[in-house]
Amino acid sequence: MSEPAAAHQAATAAAPVPLRPGLFVPDEGGRLRLAGSRCPRCGACYFPRRLVCARCLATDLEVVGLSSRGTVYTYTVVHQSTPEFPTPYVLAYVDLPDGVRVLAPLADIDPSDVRIGAPVDLRVEPVRATSDGRPVLAYRGYPCQVPHGQDVAREVRDG
Repeated sequence: MSEPAAAHQAATAAAPVPLRPGLFVPDEGGRLRLAGSRCPRCGACYFPRRLVCARCLATDLEVVGLSSRGTVYTYTVVHQSTPEFPTPYVLAYVDLPDGVRVLAPLADIDPSDVRIGAPVDLRVEPVRATSDGRPVLAYRGYPCQVPHGQDVAREVRDG
């Protein structure tokens, strides 16, 4: 095998893959964000991405990176699952300032510490590997700290 072909194969073998194609887009700094759709006509935002706006039926939706910070809308603690997911774990609906609600597993938090309205950072990270060793990227929510006395809603909106 030629040297360029071997280098390409090595780079491809190590390249991460998203859990689902089109799930993420890079922001200006190269950081991956959840990919949503925004309607340029009425401003509606969607996750996952759509081809047609449900509000005005426009078909020229733009792909946008969604905010990485939101607040817990509601959650559940899962006690029974497949062997791949150790229990208990928390699944939460997280409201983003973009106007979308995202279902995300929460990490690094005891289930008894989860609160509705709590601020959450959504992070893209490897969650497993493919059969050929490539990392598979997904997203999880992590608790974030808001300084005492600061308005959580403002922190999410401005953050």
